Amino acid sequence: MADLTVSLGRLQLKNPVMPASGCFGYGEEYASFYDLSVLGAIVVKGTTVNPWPGNAPQRIVETPAGMLNAIGLQNPGVPAAKIKIRRLARYNSPVIVNVSGHSVEEYKEVISVLEEESTVAAYEINVSCPNVKAGGMAFGTKPEIVFKLVTALRPLTEKTLIVKLSPNVTDITEIATAAESAGADALSLINTLVGMAIDIEKRRPVLANITGGLSGPAVKPVALRMVWQVTDVVNIPVIGMGGISSAEDAIEFMLAGATAVAIGAANFVNPTVCPEVVAGIEAYLHKYNFSSVREIVGLAKRADNT
Repeated sequence: MADLTVSLGRLQLKNPVMPASGCFGYGEEYASFYDLSVLGAIVVKGTTVNPWPGNAPQRIVETPAGMLNAIGLQNPGVPAAKIKIRRLARYNSPVIVNVSGHSVEEYKEVISVLEEESTVAAYEINVSCPNVKAGGMAFGTKPEIVFKLVTALRPLTEKTLIVKLSPNVTDITEIATAAESAGADALSLINTLVGMAIDIEKRRPVLANITGGLSGPAVKPVALRMVWQVTDVVNIPVIGMGGISSAEDAIEFMLAGATAVAIGAANFVNPTVCPEVVAGIEAYLHKYNFSSVREIVGLAKRADNT
């Protein structure tokens, strides 16, 4: 049996596979399909200080090879989220909480509240939220804003701090290096690409928000390229995501340099995709006589990769 363990900062995972935030809720719906303990980690949805109602409907539309969503980070707020997170303690998988906010102060408050929860093993900082003090500009679009946010959050916790990067930038490597310099333990990428759809009969945008986040197989080539680029310039682990729907997809991301992978939209099509990917990675390692999954991380970048 190959060793599937990987590390994200101080966080040790039994295997490199986890669901992507926003596509798994708090795990309740998926627990009826399989034991969530098989996951390397459980990543819960974006959590904010106060409840967010999300955007008006219509909020989801299918696209060729993917989907657009404009949910608007709907969540019950951190007090209610704590109760749901505590229920995940029954599983033998660390819990990573995605943290969102409109200001640095809101991010800080969420982490301060969750620091009291022993079930929480790590934080994934969503920098795609609008910074109200910067005129609504998303935190993740400017290296200096990312640096300021991570610098403010780093002293609040000794738990693994992961920064989730937006692909909607000119140069994602600049954002990645800013997060690393500020003290991030790991990065996750990519978040969704901005897109839209138009109803030609109504002659109006389909989504009430007009634009939404594109995810699914259509974004995989972009995500894979960005993981390759970012892992060239940082020395911290990267969680690759974007269009992963099979073990083969996940292995591509790891060969490109990702230490771990997260699966998003594929969960809606196949609710058992995560354990299937774990099994598929293990079968691949056995087929090619790798003793550890860590041996394939970045292997496509090395000349002696046989």
